Order: sequence, then structure tokens, then C-alpha cells
Amino acid sequence: MASTSNINPQDAKGIEYTSSDENVLQKHVAFFDRNHDGLIYPWETYEGFRAIGCGVLLSTVASIFINVGLSHKTRPGKFPSPLFPIEVKNIQRGKHGSDSGVYDTEGRFVPLKFEEIFIKHARTHPDALTSDELEQMLKYNREPKDYGGWIGGLTEWKILYFLCKDKKGLLHKDTIRGVYDGSLFQRMEEETKSNKKEN
Repeated sequence: MASTSNINPQDAKGIEYTSSDENVLQKHVAFFDRNHDGLIYPWETYEGFRAIGCGVLLSTVASIFINVGLSHKTRPGKFPSPLFPIEVKNIQRGKHGSDSGVYDTEGRFVPLKFEEIFIKHARTHPDALTSDELEQMLKYNREPKDYGGWIGGLTEWKILYFLCKDKKGLLHKDTIRGVYDGSLFQRMEEETKSNKKEN
């Protein structure tokens, strides 16, 4: 079995956070803050999912699931809002258990944990995950009786796999990296717009 000592330093080049207060998790969700006011409402989540090519049903379910689940966690001490906004500045408070650990408790990116995904689970291809390997990773990350975390992790990764696997059924490392820093969403929106123009 590979160990973390086998990580090529070049693999993490450009992905380490540079200051103690940089919150990459905020960048991850900022795409869904469509009007850039620091709040993500369910209709913005819906619009974001539609922008990256998701259908109406998936976008609707995702917007309800995500906003209901995260609103109260990211708005500590505030009276619950019936509009279920998510506060981007506090998004790290919504981090669930049974995850990969790639985001730390402050929402910062942890390169070693990112590389561990592939060291531990990418058996068929070193820089990609198959459906079975993804399933194995989710089971590996499960914490006992953390049912909310299990559901959160399963939902996130299954949607990503559904949307971004290649024709061989592989979810590539650069794609997963793009999810963590939010850059993938922008690329997917541009591709969706381009495809609509072509059709």
C-alpha cells in the first residue's frame, strides 16, 4: 500500500493555501452567490445548478436540501429565516462529518488530504476514481452513527460523479480539484452556455 511519503511535491504545487485566513471553502460556494451579496438563497442555488447543466428536478431538490441543511449552521445566533439563506463568510460552520478532510475546520484547503484520496482509493488509474473506488472512499470516510454526514457526502460525490465522469466512467483528479476551489463550476457554466449556442 502506498504511503503519504510517496507524494510527489509537484502534485501539490499551486494548491497550498498561502495565509492562515484564506478560506478556499468560501471560493467553492461563491459561484452560487449569483448576485455577490454574501448570501446564497435557494433560488440562487437552483440557478447555479441550472447554470452548470443540471435538470430542473435535480436543481430543485439540491437547492432545498442544501439551503435547508446549511442555513441555520451558517447563521449562528440569528433568528431562523424562512428564506433559508446561507452566509458565505460562515460556510465552514456547515462542514459535515464523514468527509475527506480536504477542507480543515477553517475552510482551508489541505493538500495532503487531497492527495490521500488518490493514494488510498485510486487503484485502477492513479489520477482518477472509478464508481467502485468512489464508493469505497465514501465508506472509508464514514464516522460511526454520523448519518447526516453520510448522506451529505454521498449526495455531493454522487452528483459530482454523475455530472463529471468521462466516457470511461472515470472522475479525474483535476476535476475534483476544481470542485474544491470552485473553478470547475465556472468552467461548467461556460461549457453549458457554449453547448446551448451550438444547439
